[in-house]
Amino acid sequence: MSSPGEWYNSLPPITKGYGTLCLLTTVICKLGVVQPVHIALFYERVFPRLEVWRLITNFFFLGPFSFNFGIRLLMIARYGVNLEKGPFDRRTADFLWMLIFGALSLLAFSLIPPLWTPFLGISLVFMLLYVWSREFPDLQVNLYGLVALKAFYLPWAMLALDVIFGSPLLPDLLGIVAGHLYYFLTVLRPLSTGQNLLKTPLWLHRLVARWGLGAQVYPGTRRASVAEGAASAGRAFSGRSYRLNR
Repeated sequence: MSSPGEWYNSLPPITKGYGTLCLLTTVICKLGVVQPVHIALFYERVFPRLEVWRLITNFFFLGPFSFNFGIRLLMIARYGVNLEKGPFDRRTADFLWMLIFGALSLLAFSLIPPLWTPFLGISLVFMLLYVWSREFPDLQVNLYGLVALKAFYLPWAMLALDVIFGSPLLPDLLGIVAGHLYYFLTVLRPLSTGQNLLKTPLWLHRLVARWGLGAQVYPGTRRASVAEGAASAGRAFSGRSYRLNR
């Protein structure tokens, strides 16, 4: 068995960076160095007062130390790693672009008053979970040792558990919507039209290469990743899909 340090060093760069920042943010808030209210998403402070860091820092707070916090961190460690090492293998820039697109989508949703929430970190984690469930829909998962189900249904099962535990549903739902929007634009729409409107920008490829983050296919190369779907044709969210990135 590897040591905790070896396990941590083996994590892919983007997932490791995001999970680490989420953990450090909670530690800093717990120690009282920064109060959560100072990093929350309050648009009335972002624009008039130019506190633009709130547009970013709100994604790194998953709540205080608690059972729910641990679950969200484990979701990053499992589903984020599986995505970055699986369908996004050698596509570090594409994986980072997925997170950036998700964050921008969630910020846009939160401009609508009924959809506003001060912290969007949980929503971004749920987006990861949703995309993972679409990439591995037929994988059997065990939910807390209570029930076995296909990965395709896992986001909805986690949503149902939040209903039972009395957690807010809005962050989960926003993450699912953002995840489906990304999956629609990068997989479903290209399958029907042959066009991908959400290609990773070239500047991001260059930035990832300059920083030496992971490995990636040259931006000009066409690469397909397979998402195993349900076998029945004509059913919503079913079938075998191929990600067309270039």
